[in-house]
Amino acid sequence: SSLLLMSGVVVTVGLCRRLARRRLRSRPRLFAFLVEMFSTFQICACTNELSLLGNVEPKPHTALTLTYGFTVLHGLTLAGSTCNPCGTLQPMWGGGTPLRMGGLKIAAQFVAAVLARVFMHFIWSLEMTEPHFGALSQGCSSPMQTTEMQAFCIELLFSVVFQLAVLRAESVNPKYRVHLIALLITMLVYAGGNLTGAIFNPALAFSLHADCFYDKFLSYSLVYWIAPSLGKFLILHVF
Repeated sequence: SSLLLMSGVVVTVGLCRRLARRRLRSRPRLFAFLVEMFSTFQICACTNELSLLGNVEPKPHTALTLTYGFTVLHGLTLAGSTCNPCGTLQPMWGGGTPLRMGGLKIAAQFVAAVLARVFMHFIWSLEMTEPHFGALSQGCSSPMQTTEMQAFCIELLFSVVFQLAVLRAESVNPKYRVHLIALLITMLVYAGGNLTGAIFNPALAFSLHADCFYDKFLSYSLVYWIAPSLGKFLILHVF
């Protein structure tokens, strides 16, 4: 049921992106906003569902396999979208994207994060499958299982490694690049998922753990917003 749900999200987002391309090419700002929102919605919704499957046996093989598979699927179906505020900062910093357009895309990413969370909570309330039972009663299921400083350093390091890999992989054939990036993300999740969740995406972090941001805004914004953004700026400064 979970796989069918995530596949349905991917198909629906693909249809919405195609419709936007056909109807909104003459309105570039609205087109950019909607395409980025649809794409980020897909990643956030699927990752919300994947977060419930972390305890499915055999552990952690099932969760890691699904992480790799859906990361490849996202890479193949969401070409042209960053779905990550940190990724949007790069062309803004380099002057390739106007400040207004970059801000519009970041706004779209956070709107999608909220919509995905609301949508998934509605789906979970229907309790269509066993992992959904009790999912809404968890509240702040904190991914931070270490000290705040260590969590900050981990998310900063992972962001640097990920962004550096993305830059280095630009010259790789796209059909191989998506697998390299998916493998890297899976390795990072395996290495730090039990400590911080290995998210390194501010919009995704907010979609997954909004309750934690409400309860401990300063610490969670430091780890899941400032750390990955700082990692991006470090990469931009060096390269």
